[in-house]
Amino acid sequence: HVQLVESGGGSVQAGGSLRLSCAASGYTYNRNCMAWFRQAPGKEREGVARIATGSGNTYYADSAKGRFTISQDDTKNTVYLQMNSLKPEDTAMYYCAAKSFGCTVIPGLYNYWGQGTQVTVS
Repeated sequence: HVQLVESGGGSVQAGGSLRLSCAASGYTYNRNCMAWFRQAPGKEREGVARIATGSGNTYYADSAKGRFTISQDDTKNTVYLQMNSLKPEDTAMYYCAAKSFGCTVIPGLYNYWGQGTQVTVS
């Protein structure tokens, strides 16, 4: 089993930055891929970025490219999402997720989810 706890959300003005953290515990083999998703009110959950924890290979949604960076600190079992140049349309609940095999940004394929952290950009 894997437990994920997000932190770092908050309110920021457009153009500002936030760094989200996702602290993971549990079996390492269950989190070979970790990702950040977001969901705005009335919208579907969408993948923002993901990282293959073994290789460090990353992928970003078009909306995140050039502004967001996903990274990991193996010593802390933590994955980060650095978000720069934030826009009002980035406002959403951000979720960290983990899965065992393969690495995608399809939310239905993820086994483990955190509770989410709210990001509001005005």
